[in-house]
Amino acid sequence: MAISLLGFVAARADSGDPDPGRGTGKKDDLNGIVVHAESKKPLKDVSVTAVLVSKKEKTVVTDEVGNFAFDELKPGTYKFIFEKAGFRKITKEKVVIKTDEAFQLNIEMIENSDYEIMPSPFNIGGIK
Repeated sequence: MAISLLGFVAARADSGDPDPGRGTGKKDDLNGIVVHAESKKPLKDVSVTAVLVSKKEKTVVTDEVGNFAFDELKPGTYKFIFEKAGFRKITKEKVVIKTDEAFQLNIEMIENSDYEIMPSPFNIGGIK
């Protein structure tokens, strides 16, 4: 399923139209690009999840040039979660999607440079 979603996103991105929702009659779309915060280079294979009222609606994956797109999202207030291994997770809260309005959401992701050190589950204090 992820492969078909990636193919769909890539097809949308390759259309050459800077606003893929414009002219199609469908305006309840959300699209954007995900780039590396420092290099500004597009990031591929970022998982983007749309959550409406605590219910996961859809997940798409960015294409080769960092583009992603959701179409026909139900109107409402969404939370969008951007995740990629080696990068900090980004959550955008309270994104309002309205009927007949396109929305662009561009994201810069920061590399996870320092690993959080978690105590070992086998090192229980006081027990020898």
